[in-house]
Amino acid sequence: MNSNTENAAPAFYTVAETAHLLRVNAMTIYRAIREDGFPAIRVRSRYVIPAAAVEQLAAQATETGGCVDVAAMAMARRTAGEVARFTERGGRR
Repeated sequence: MNSNTENAAPAFYTVAETAHLLRVNAMTIYRAIREDGFPAIRVRSRYVIPAAAVEQLAAQATETGGCVDVAAMAMARRTAGEVARFTERGGRR
């Protein structure tokens, strides 16, 4: 019995699958997730990585022809969040 869903690309990867795809150690992925440096979804005590995020990172590296630094992307995301919170408060600390 061979259905279309068996052949479809996964919507999510495990940390181990992501590490294998990126040719890094799984602990590298866990550290990046904990440091808000890698996109992930936490389901109780487990993490899953959206396949679209991995594909987007690969596409960005291909398009730019350079290195995609997910830690720098995370820092920019955190900074943008802090700026948004600061401006919502009207510049008050």
